[in-house]
Amino acid sequence: MPWYIWLLLAVVLGSIIGGLIMLKAGARKIPLTEEQKQRIARRNAEADAEDARDR
Repeated sequence: MPWYIWLLLAVVLGSIIGGLIMLKAGARKIPLTEEQKQRIARRNAEADAEDARDR
């Protein structure tokens, strides 16, 4: 392969990896109260029960 194809390949891979690293660095946890966590757990349990009932 010509050298410019290798260069283009390195630039593309570098852009993808750099973007993923920036995305990971910018991610943050969402602070939730205990009440919100309980509501989420209840909704998940209801959705699981509904999925089990649909099968």
